Amino acid sequence: MTTEKKDYTLSSVKNALRILRRFSMEESELKITDLAKDLDLGKSTVSRLMSTLASEGFVEKNPDNQRYRLGLSILSLASVCTSNFEIHKEAMPVLHSLVEKTGETSHLAILDGLDVIYLHKVESKHHVRAFTHIGKRNPAYATSSGKIMLAYNEEQFVDRTVERGFEQFTNNTITNRSQLLKALKEVRTKGYALSIEEIFEGVVSIAAPVRDYTGQVIASVNIVGPMQRLNERTIPVHTKKVVEAGKQISERLGYRSF
Repeated sequence: MTTEKKDYTLSSVKNALRILRRFSMEESELKITDLAKDLDLGKSTVSRLMSTLASEGFVEKNPDNQRYRLGLSILSLASVCTSNFEIHKEAMPVLHSLVEKTGETSHLAILDGLDVIYLHKVESKHHVRAFTHIGKRNPAYATSSGKIMLAYNEEQFVDRTVERGFEQFTNNTITNRSQLLKALKEVRTKGYALSIEEIFEGVVSIAAPVRDYTGQVIASVNIVGPMQRLNERTIPVHTKKVVEAGKQISERLGYRSF
């Protein structure tokens, strides 16, 4: 991209954002001529930008008065932001309680692209090497939290995961589509996910879904620890606690199962 074209693109993005910020509670619907005048932009420029914004759902035209208003894509982004802020507040007491009950480190995670990213971490009292931190990204297919997010997401995420390819971290890492589909089906059937030495040797994690008030899975809660403590004897007991933690956070976010 040439410097001139790059500058033009950045200018267009900036002007599009200025247009979106022009809407307010007091002026929720605006005409192109008003926007052009208020922002000191050419009418043709505003018209072109509004057409682009409309095609992506960020604005829409009111057919009754030909004025523009914010579209549903804005609402979608606002919901993501609101949910994430709310989930910070609502999840923390549950994570602390889960750590007290299990003795293992707990995380709250979301899906970001094809990776799982950790929003919160509450450390256990055990002196064990930490493999994660807030903001840490891991491929979704190799973690219990990630498999939760993939299992309850659209099929396109699974397809994109397969297209990107699989990195083998251990002998237990999922490395092909059939293995992934089998694992995700099991997650949906059982309502939780396990990762047994799939990304780190000797490390086990258990994750459960977190739902918003609509029932959509928006995050996952997990515990992670060494195989010496998370084994055939303790996994069933701790799994119930993780699943219950997921339900508690979901209920705090307004979800009600019937």
